[in-house]
Amino acid sequence: MTNLGIPAVPQRQRTEIGGGVGYAFNGQHFTIGSGADLNQVAATLQHPLSVILQVTKRCNLDCGFCSETLQMPDPSIEQLAVIRDNLSGVNRVFLSGGEPLFRRDFGDVVDLYHGGGHIVAVPTNAVYAELHASRMVGKVAYVNVGLEGPRAVTTRMRGDYDAIMAGVRVFQEHGIPLAMSAVVYRSSLTALPFTAQIGDVIGASKVKLILPLRKGNALGLPELEFITQDEALAAFSRLEEKAAELQWSPALRMTTWTPENEGHMIVIEPNGTARAWPVYDAKDLWEDLGNVLEEPITEIWKRYRFKVQHLSKYVGKSILTTAQGALTGKK
Repeated sequence: MTNLGIPAVPQRQRTEIGGGVGYAFNGQHFTIGSGADLNQVAATLQHPLSVILQVTKRCNLDCGFCSETLQMPDPSIEQLAVIRDNLSGVNRVFLSGGEPLFRRDFGDVVDLYHGGGHIVAVPTNAVYAELHASRMVGKVAYVNVGLEGPRAVTTRMRGDYDAIMAGVRVFQEHGIPLAMSAVVYRSSLTALPFTAQIGDVIGASKVKLILPLRKGNALGLPELEFITQDEALAAFSRLEEKAAELQWSPALRMTTWTPENEGHMIVIEPNGTARAWPVYDAKDLWEDLGNVLEEPITEIWKRYRFKVQHLSKYVGKSILTTAQGALTGKK
């Protein structure tokens, strides 16, 4: 028996990590004390709060904003096991891509990381949900589905809206918690209320809005599609007002590319290379940190120079946020 249309609600209890940092909703949301000094807390961390592991660079779609267009071979299960061991202590691992569900053995990858004690999250376009959802149940804390909004907008920017929504329904049927992310163009600003509404309808815990970066396919975008920081702030303010008026359930988040967000992500490529991303003055926006096939993340963390930005972003201090929605327990 399925529970179509009634997605599982993530657990709300907070788990302490150390240094005043904790996470709630099974790793969907990191928190820190309101009076905490970010520099002091960052100095106490021995490893990242969260990393993005590209289990493949391959993808079934060709999004106009995609930064990851350069290809390389997929890591083997044996290599992924070494990476898993070297990520010991990291609280959350995003099994990412490319499109991670493009791997036929993705269920084995999930087993590997769930069994390693990590909170496992999966960013996906959901098109291949039918192939893998059954093996993700109880092992993946949540899937983050990329969806820019209504059919015409999503299809223009990302790919087949109907195939994505079919995958969303599969995740719902299996009770796998959902979040959403949407890349924002100037031409998609008017669609943002509909994007939030879709997130509300599918039971997403949060809707993350992200501005494109000039890399990969996005180098071909018209310049007018890149909005300014002021435009982003204004758009989010309007959306926040609508969220309060219409009582949308998802928490809303927007990441813009300010100095406070530089280098905040640690991305591990299929060959094990760990990089800080995005580093604005670096080639391809990457800064090499080391290789987790060769050394533990604790050693890589020591040479990572964006610790404060990493902490600040993941605890929601350097991004635009609303207090609305499932992350605050308001349904």
